[in-house]
Amino acid sequence: MRVTVKLFAGLRDVAGWSEQPCEVPASATARDVWDRIVAMHPACAPYATALSVAVNADYARFDTRVGEGDEVAFLPPVSGG
Repeated sequence: MRVTVKLFAGLRDVAGWSEQPCEVPASATARDVWDRIVAMHPACAPYATALSVAVNADYARFDTRVGEGDEVAFLPPVSGG
């Protein structure tokens, strides 16, 4: 099934894109989507320890199931004032 992945801040910079489609199995979770991103861009892996995830604009857990056409966003911590 296909989901849309969005990356923000440092993740976007490391991967070199902010949004793209991703194919995952029908029983996929947000963690499975993240694992696909890390497989394509191993330099993203260190972000996993402090990463937030949202599914369809709602904050979610990594064990949240995703469905066909869902939007899955990964948000690393940001600093600033």
